[in-house]
Amino acid sequence: MITIGVLTISDSGAKGAREDTSGETIRAMVTQMHGAIIETGAIVPDERELIEVTLREWSDEKSLNLILTTGGTGLAPRDVTPEATKAVIEREAPGIAEAMRAVSLQHTPFGMLSRGVVGTRGHTLIVNLPGSPKAVKECLECILPVLPHAVNLLTEGPKEH
Repeated sequence: MITIGVLTISDSGAKGAREDTSGETIRAMVTQMHGAIIETGAIVPDERELIEVTLREWSDEKSLNLILTTGGTGLAPRDVTPEATKAVIEREAPGIAEAMRAVSLQHTPFGMLSRGVVGTRGHTLIVNLPGSPKAVKECLECILPVLPHAVNLLTEGPKEH
């Protein structure tokens, strides 16, 4: 079983002024993974400390296998998700982030503006997805096939080849 948390980072979403369509897209898509269960979800404002606290709690206390964030990965002054994630993770997994940027660039030149980070904290994989539902769908379609294997490596370790 893969336990998942979906964290939406959005000032307007946290105030209830905007529907969480990106988080809904994530929840709909990850249910396609065999054995995946969404254990928790939240919407928080673009506040670095709050993002960090949530990522630590979900990794360390809830022991989730996978945390998928959406939002706050661009160049706007309040886009602090990558900085919060870097403060929390122990090791980066740049190949996953690079694959998401590559697939985004196939659809729009604005894909190069994404600063999303992917990395591990203990036995948890943390993935920063973009904020738009369209970009979330494109990126998740790209990385979804490798997520179960990545989680398995974190939880059970490598197997002999």
